[in-house]
Amino acid sequence: MPNSKLTGRNIMKKTSHIRPADVRALARLATDATLGVVDLVEDVHHHVLHPERALRQAPRRARGISSFVYSAVRGVTRVVGDGADRALARFLPMFGEHASSPQREAVLAILNGILGDHMLKTGNSLALRMQLRRNGQPLKLEREALNNTIPQASGKIVVLLHGLCMNDLQWQRQGHNHGTALEHDFGYTPLYLHYNSGLHVSSNGRAFSALLEQLVEQWPQPVEELMLVCHSMGGLVARSACHYAAEEQLAWLPRLSRLVCLGTPHHGSPLERIGNWVDTILQALPYAAPFARLGMLRSAGITDLRYGNLLDSDWEGRNRFTRAADGRSFVPLPAGVHSYALAAMRGKDSGDISKFLIGDGLVPLDSALGRHADPERTLPFPASNLSIVYETGHLDLLSSPRVYEKLREWIGTPAN
Repeated sequence: MPNSKLTGRNIMKKTSHIRPADVRALARLATDATLGVVDLVEDVHHHVLHPERALRQAPRRARGISSFVYSAVRGVTRVVGDGADRALARFLPMFGEHASSPQREAVLAILNGILGDHMLKTGNSLALRMQLRRNGQPLKLEREALNNTIPQASGKIVVLLHGLCMNDLQWQRQGHNHGTALEHDFGYTPLYLHYNSGLHVSSNGRAFSALLEQLVEQWPQPVEELMLVCHSMGGLVARSACHYAAEEQLAWLPRLSRLVCLGTPHHGSPLERIGNWVDTILQALPYAAPFARLGMLRSAGITDLRYGNLLDSDWEGRNRFTRAADGRSFVPLPAGVHSYALAAMRGKDSGDISKFLIGDGLVPLDSALGRHADPERTLPFPASNLSIVYETGHLDLLSSPRVYEKLREWIGTPAN
């Protein structure tokens, strides 16, 4: 019987998609969500009883007995949440840790993309920490450890950056991985960035720049060439990192030979701009105004996609939910680096203007190619470094044979 129990427990470890520590983190999120719902209900209550005060943006807290009730509910929620957190902290270590499954990684990536800044601020253990990974495992950026982990490391490195709500494992799609293919065809050693896509692009850009500096310093071989292949938001993070590396004169930037952007919203995504309009409309309606809070749960990473923010100065000192014109600083392509932009279109050709605007379903064609109505904001990709892949969606950029053929064509051209 003991052996039977042990076998069952081992099977559970192999098939479980949630770690014991995740339970505590999710419980903390549930407490935060309950408190948020109480705030929302009280706000609606206030607007219904005092619409004239709501229009004047008066304080939105209830009064009298109602105020006591809402305060009591908040107090009970905090007591229960804190009690559960302490109990789980003592109880869960007994179960040990499980290996993370691809399904868990995907859920964490989505959760971080939507709420990653909140989770980091509240110290939630589900908030992802930036790291370079290989085969889904984090790399210790020390020379000896890297040499042991990647004994066949070459002097050519390609780092692949995922997009919003995604993770490094998703570069493997439909039996294809751009990184593995580049290793086979060109001898690049592929590494994969894993990061919290809910943080500001500039925060991730700074962190990624520091990580690359450490990587180049500790790489077991002299780094001859560094290439970045970026999907969606990953391209913004890479461009931000290049900016800060140039500012700080870091050693990794001169080794960067190529920057490849696949479906990157260089000038933002209309979906986030629509979300910002919805916030504005809801706030203008007395009874609907409280529900604008729901839209304001979206992360800093998402709101940076409104126009394609790259720098701290693009968001510091501003309410990121207030509707405003594009006020970001122009960030040029990194000097001396061969930069490429590849866009996808769901349609068969660019003759249909509606398909032209929709692009790959998430990023418009012009944004992915760096084009802007203001010529001074257009990114000067050489014409030979631009490409459009038709009948392809945003995620298909990760696995399309035509996308990889274009990469082969670009990389096959000498970089000097």
